Formats: sequence, structure tokens, C-alpha cells
Amino acid sequence: MKRAIVVVIDSMGCGAMPDAAEFKDLPTCNTLAHVAEANGGLNVPNLEKMGLGNIIDVKGVKKVDNYTAQYGILREISKGKCTTTGHWEMMGLVLDNPFRVYTESGFPKEIIDEFVKRTGCGGILGNKAASGTAILDELHEEHEKTKKPIVYTSADSVFQIAMNIDVVPLETLYEYCRIARELLNEVSNVSRVIARPYQMVDGKPKRVSKYRRDYSVVPFKKTLCNEVAESNGLVYGIGKIEDIFVGSGITHAIHTGSNKEGLELTLQAVKDKLPKAELKVADCTENPDKYLIFTNLVDTDMLYGHRNDALGYAKAIEEIDTYIDKIQENMTDEDILVITADHGCDPTVPGTDHTREQIPLLIWSKNIKPENLGTRVGFNYIADRVREWLFQK
Repeated sequence: MKRAIVVVIDSMGCGAMPDAAEFKDLPTCNTLAHVAEANGGLNVPNLEKMGLGNIIDVKGVKKVDNYTAQYGILREISKGKCTTTGHWEMMGLVLDNPFRVYTESGFPKEIIDEFVKRTGCGGILGNKAASGTAILDELHEEHEKTKKPIVYTSADSVFQIAMNIDVVPLETLYEYCRIARELLNEVSNVSRVIARPYQMVDGKPKRVSKYRRDYSVVPFKKTLCNEVAESNGLVYGIGKIEDIFVGSGITHAIHTGSNKEGLELTLQAVKDKLPKAELKVADCTENPDKYLIFTNLVDTDMLYGHRNDALGYAKAIEEIDTYIDKIQENMTDEDILVITADHGCDPTVPGTDHTREQIPLLIWSKNIKPENLGTRVGFNYIADRVREWLFQK
């Protein structure tokens, strides 16, 4: 069986796009380089061997002559710097019109009023662009007294709802998100509604990653995921992949609470030992001849990039590296591995939002020749390569 493993290190961009200024980002933003520098260098021997240090200068990561992978840089075509835009484009769906953002003054009154009416929540708190941790520090006490949801956004196209799940049931949070998704589908081109559950730990609000859910807009065209699923194939989404594509083209999915869990599940999938009992299974074939394992590792972005924690970000990359050789060792001659990112989130620049960056690309297989791919225009280069691999006779 032909298999492709695509691992997205969420937000690990590698330098500002030429149009970064249009997104109010500094021309010097560079998530990977700055994280490595802040950490005094990265210890990533497996990624180094593949050629990560050959892509850009990364402190602690040597340039190697005998690199084992194909390496290069991808520049985004779609006008955006969010998870949905990046993942859709890498699966072949390029956005003609960017998603709407509400950074200036929050969501319009008519949207909030209709949200309050449909949910019956009695009102909301926040409604502004804010850091997820900062707004919880600011508003959690009022939320816990009133049970009103905390609504906020960012420089990305997101409508985020935070609630203490020890005060308000988790299912209520999910229901509010579903209502917001339906409303925004009617009135605004917003990419994602995100459920941000939290609990109080040692007197401070702490988000519960494993219960986070993303309610994305449905892809308006078929992606490579659909092509694989509809052509006698399986598509396993690990992490938030199912949410990003709203299940479209995803035959099996498992949500994760950490990068380590996502890496362990990816390794199990490569070993063909993913526990079927834990899978949400959509319509799929009984005798597949192709297999796409699609993993998002979100901690780099959610826990470290958005929180300006460059050291935590660096340690997360180093943890990911410890799984690369294990994944490779369990791959067959029929497998290809793609390691990439979806945008930037430089924790060393002002602000806590995503940054408009190009992304690194590493492609490895036992049967492809290592080479420098240079800089390519379009994250959809990944879809083209994976399609060619999976569908070749």
C-alpha cells in the first residue's frame, strides 16, 4: 500500500513573506531562527540530518553535505496567516478571497446581539482582539460569577469562546460554538470558531487543550484529502485535522491533548497499530490501496508561540525531533514523509498573533533522491507531491 505521512509543526515558519508588511508583520519575523537563537541553539539531530539547517541559518543546527531528505522553502499564495488557510493550501485548495478579521473593535454589535439571542446566554464578556491567556486573567472572575461566555478574536479570522467547564458544562460551550458557526456562515466570512475550555488550577485559569475544538468553515472545493478518500484510500487526521477540514475527506480522526500524544499516535499509525476503537470512522473502503496520515502538532503554536515562550517552543521542536528517526525506521519502501508548517507565530516579536511567514519543507523516503528544492511558490506543492506519490502506478 502506498502511504504518505504529513506532519505539520504548527506555526514553525522560517522567515517573513515578501508581503508581510501587508499583514502588519515585521520583515525580520522568523519563528524557527528566533526560537533557536533564544534557546542558545536547537538540539535536533534527526531534522539536522534531513537538511533543516540547509534551509535557513538555524543556531545549533549544522548545514550538512550528506543530507538525507529533499529540502526547501514554500511561499503561500492565499492571503492569510491562519491554520485553515495554510492547511487548505497544502492540500491543494488556494483561497481566492481572504477570511475576514475583526482586530480593530471586535465583532459588530449586530453579530454579538444575534449570538446572544440564539444562545440565550444573557450577554458576553470581552469582544476584542486579545491574547487567550491575558483575557482569561482579566475576565475569568466575572465569567464565573455571571456564566457569560468570554468572546475574543485575534489577527486571525477566529471567533473564540472561553468558558470554565467546572462552572458551565463543556457541552454548553460546544453548543455555543455550533451556534456561532451557523451565524457566521450566514453573515461573515470567518474561518474558525474555537472552543476554549479552561479550569482553575492553583488559583489561575488554565486552558484544557484536549477539549479544544475548532469549528471551521466547510472547504468550498475538494482537497487532496477528498481525492484520497474517494479513490479507495484512507485519511487519518491526528490532532485538529478533522476540525480544520470539518471532516471533509477525513475517514478516521483522533483528537489529541499534546504534541507527545500526537507523535505517539503518528508512530502507531506508521506501524499500522492505531487502535480502531478510538477512531471516529466515516464512510471508507474496506480494502484501501492508499493511505494518508495527516498530523497537526499544535503545542508549538498554542502553548508557546501565542504566549511568547520562545524557550518552550524550542523544547517542543526538540521533542518532535526525538520521534523522527522512530517514524523513519518503521516506514516501508512504499512510504513518504513530509515535515512542514502552516504559518508563523514568532514568539520574540511584539504581539501574540500569527506572523506571515514562509514555511520549511522536508521530504524523506527510502526511494527518493535527496536534493535542494529551493524556494517554491504555493503550499499546494505538498499536495502535488503527495498526490504523485499515492496515485503513481
